[in-house]
Amino acid sequence: MNYNTYMNLPQMLTPDIPVEKEDSGPSPQLNGHIHTPYSFSAFSEMKEAFVMARKENIIALGINDFYTTDGYDEFAGLALQFKVFPLFNIEFMALLKEEQQTGTKVNDPVNPGRTYLSGKGLRFPVQISKESRLRLEKLRVESNRQIVEMVARLNGFLASLKFGITFDAEEIRKKYARNLLRERHIASAFRIAAEANFPGEELRDFYTLVFQGKGIKSALSNSAALENEIRNNLLKAGGPAFVPEDENAFLSLEEVMTLIKDAGGIPCYPVLLDDAKGNFTDFEGDWPRMADLLEAMNIFMIELIPGRNDFQILKEFVRYFHSRGFVVTFGTEHNTPQLDPLTISCRGGVPLDEELTRI
Repeated sequence: MNYNTYMNLPQMLTPDIPVEKEDSGPSPQLNGHIHTPYSFSAFSEMKEAFVMARKENIIALGINDFYTTDGYDEFAGLALQFKVFPLFNIEFMALLKEEQQTGTKVNDPVNPGRTYLSGKGLRFPVQISKESRLRLEKLRVESNRQIVEMVARLNGFLASLKFGITFDAEEIRKKYARNLLRERHIASAFRIAAEANFPGEELRDFYTLVFQGKGIKSALSNSAALENEIRNNLLKAGGPAFVPEDENAFLSLEEVMTLIKDAGGIPCYPVLLDDAKGNFTDFEGDWPRMADLLEAMNIFMIELIPGRNDFQILKEFVRYFHSRGFVVTFGTEHNTPQLDPLTISCRGGVPLDEELTRI
């Protein structure tokens, strides 16, 4: 596909997209935030997301991978093939050092100071400066370095238990990843190796041993839940393969904002909102103050993943930020092994109402 074809994507896709009018009926379904196999994804291949989008009558889909635009070309080609409008986005983890020192949690429920930020509507084909390109490459290198060290520590731990299982980071990358390695790739490789080496109930005993006496909570058939347990018990803080993140693996919020704008994008704050127990992070607990702080940082766009939120809380929050003039978008992430629908819904499968869909 040549450059002119890419540049004409809006005109080529628009005929299938209904124009919203006051009396046009229900608003169209959109999903502005999915991860793809170019970072880590529930989708075995990118095409799977577009097949689902067509089946679910979703007219626009947004790629939102960590630290990379590598998937844009494939995403654009599939968007054209399936007549689903493509939204070109990216996601970063920034570090707010003052909040880290004061123990203030922003939009990471565990790590103070760590702050996720997305860039929405980047130029396509991608156009960024040499300096931004080098910054992106440095982030990927540092992120991969941490995962390689995790694999080494995991091998050492397994050797101490005298299991004949070892892993190679490059082999994991080739089998399960693209250019970017994530700890979820290790978890997938670990689960697959465990299932290949330990049949039946031996597998349950193996997990109990490597989890240092903790029995597994998930069914052996539930791959997604098992991989989450592997991450939590082996790769997270306190686990035998845990590797602390180096500050070199993060940009400052200002650096992330500069990079997003250089790529033609809009800085967008991803909101956690309420967890299953109704708790909020320090930053998100006071909505007027949160809005003031975001405006002070020149961020006027927010995004939610409604599947993790209570419907009523989500609606009150969205109404408030919409009234403050913020652009509000929704997505599903799909950055775990669990393959859920692309259609947006709230916690417990509660659907969005028409007001939320229109906003």
